Amino acid sequence: MSEKLEKTEPIFMAIFCIECVLKVIAFGFVMHKGSYLRSGWNIMDFIVVVTGVLTMMPFSPSGGDKSEGVDLRTLRAVRVLRPLKLVSGIPSLQVVLKSILCAMAPLLQIGLLVLFAIVIFAIIGLEFYSSAFHAACYNEFGEIVNLSEKPFPCSNKSASTGAYNCDVPGAICLSQWIGPNYGITSFDNIAFAMITVFQCITMEGWTTIMYYTNDSLGSTYNWAYFIPLIVLGSFFMLNLVLGVLSGEFAKERERVENRREFLKLRRMQQINRELEGYIEWIFAAEDVILQEERTTDEERVTIMEGRNSFLDFMS
Repeated sequence: MSEKLEKTEPIFMAIFCIECVLKVIAFGFVMHKGSYLRSGWNIMDFIVVVTGVLTMMPFSPSGGDKSEGVDLRTLRAVRVLRPLKLVSGIPSLQVVLKSILCAMAPLLQIGLLVLFAIVIFAIIGLEFYSSAFHAACYNEFGEIVNLSEKPFPCSNKSASTGAYNCDVPGAICLSQWIGPNYGITSFDNIAFAMITVFQCITMEGWTTIMYYTNDSLGSTYNWAYFIPLIVLGSFFMLNLVLGVLSGEFAKERERVENRREFLKLRRMQQINRELEGYIEWIFAAEDVILQEERTTDEERVTIMEGRNSFLDFMS
């Protein structure tokens, strides 16, 4: 498959080069406003074309002596940018990409806000749930035993609090387990706590983490931690990202539509100016014809009737 793709390389490069040359001929290269390299999309296309041509040139050494030439095969990595050439030809994709780029600064501010919330909830979790996920049910041989495939925390507290007591015969709850996900899902330090809080904010397995806290500490007050975390972190802060992207997309689309209307209006004004100049030239020519002695009365009447009909049509 790769060999077939390599055979099509010269064909696509020829198409790209022809496109580049035609645009340079039509718009100019770089010196004046509106030229080829005055557009960011054309700069990207030009880089893709130049690097593609360089990789096809016989610069790479054919033998084992690398001093015979310059190896430019690493530039082939730029070929991954070729699908982006579609963006320069599809205005709707340009609107989407520009919206994302314009949203980078607001998204950075929202990211800092989300990071601040993660740190706050991680500190709270570090205070209440530190070393809470290391107790598990062990048998007399020192093996973890429970009624499910994966181990989960246990507690020596009363089952009436909602904590899990070892219900396997001969098993006791000991704090010797490394913890869920090899100890990563925990609140033992600020780093693991931030990772755990981030997992909860993404709503990916957050109920499992809540059940771990219920099994190890009881289910009386854990809701007071997880409900605000999900409401503020997931429902509110992460949706701000969608709000910012939606707002930037709406503004960019409005800007494009306004520019399209402006260009259309300017084109119509240019057409009207050209039409007025053409009409003035025709009227001037008719006046010259009317003043000539060789013009008959019938021709004068025909010219005046045509002029009046045209003026009535334009009004």
